[in-house]
Amino acid sequence: MSFTILGTGMYAPEKIVTNDDLSKLVDTNDEWIRKRVGVVTRRVSVNETTSEMGVKAAKAALENAGVLPEELDLILAATVSGEDRSPSVACMIQNALGVSCAAYDINAACSAFLFLMETAAGYFARKKVKKVLLVGAERLSGIVDWTDRSTCVIFGDGAGAVVLGEGDNYLDSVIHVQGGDEVIKIPSFGGTSPFYERETPVPYIFMNGQETFRYAVNSICTDITELLENNHLSMDDIDYIVPHQANVRIIDFAAKKLKADPEKFVVNIDRYGNTSSASIPMALDELHRSGKLKRGDKVIFTAFGGGLASAASLVIW
Repeated sequence: MSFTILGTGMYAPEKIVTNDDLSKLVDTNDEWIRKRVGVVTRRVSVNETTSEMGVKAAKAALENAGVLPEELDLILAATVSGEDRSPSVACMIQNALGVSCAAYDINAACSAFLFLMETAAGYFARKKVKKVLLVGAERLSGIVDWTDRSTCVIFGDGAGAVVLGEGDNYLDSVIHVQGGDEVIKIPSFGGTSPFYERETPVPYIFMNGQETFRYAVNSICTDITELLENNHLSMDDIDYIVPHQANVRIIDFAAKKLKADPEKFVVNIDRYGNTSSASIPMALDELHRSGKLKRGDKVIFTAFGGGLASAASLVIW
């Protein structure tokens, strides 16, 4: 036994920040951002925490699934931008929902939501749970250097969630990790210890853009190919691919390299930017609520990011 997806939900803050807005902060313009990244607008929180956004996405998913909070046996959350080291975002969501099930976070940056799915599958396989809530929530506006035009134009805030139930619709996954911080890094606040002798980095997102691009395209293609081969499928058998929304050019390059129909790739980065671990559940929720998904459709999720970590999952809707 693995699981089936019972419902989806998402939340995006009300404040919309356009490319023209950013051109007033840094040396950039709408044309450059659209061409290089594919983002037109992004949402930015002005008064909500990461966990508060996660709660709103969770409630939307629970309502969509027809599941009450008290039915949950487990809450798993993914984030790199929680307000606190402790308690975890999952614990704060649990508290807000008024339930007492187990709850914890998994940190695998932009790939983390797929790590949540694989973790949940283990609980279902051991028959430890019947209903599970997965949440990806990010307030990346709080860890972006708003003077760095190479990163501040990319990211946005938001949250996505899914509710899982018993079933056999989660078919397979692949996960690859190559540890290191040379390409993508988000330092923590270094503290004020008078005894620490190393330089304390600023706690903002750092990315080597060219290396990230190469890694992303390669990981999407490698992971999807491995997933298809392991399950004796071809790209023609797949109805939709929901990728991490990092850069529209990454998605386009990967589609060409895979010789896949670009229409199969779900893209919403133009409206929300890169929301890290929230991007896949947010895109899935929009796809689900569009009415395009049909029962029996085969869907691949694919993600990549800091770690360096990448993953791909195969689900029957």
